[in-house]
Amino acid sequence: MFPGKINPRKMKQMMKQMGMEMEEIEGVEKVVIYTPAGNYVFDEAQVVATTMQGVTTYQITGEGRFEEAAPEIPEEDVTLVSSQTGVSGEVARNMLIETRGDIAEAILKLAGQ
Repeated sequence: MFPGKINPRKMKQMMKQMGMEMEEIEGVEKVVIYTPAGNYVFDEAQVVATTMQGVTTYQITGEGRFEEAAPEIPEEDVTLVSSQTGVSGEVARNMLIETRGDIAEAILKLAGQ
């Protein structure tokens, strides 16, 4: 953004003149961004809050990972898989979670056991 080396103090002064403030948030242990498909998790993240023209934005720096959300399994699906394979409802539900709600795949896997 700026050519050459700039003194950090000078940079801070220039940012203040432009109405821009930056502050690192200390002691951040974890940042989680929740989405319907799953969660983005950043352990030991560095977070910097930047305020410019009254709007605050947050910059996250760190290693992130994506954790998929467990699908919601309707009770009718559990009953169907259980009746077709002869397993308990708990086993049927666990297989449906493993197969991400795919009834046919759950039945095939349980029938093959």
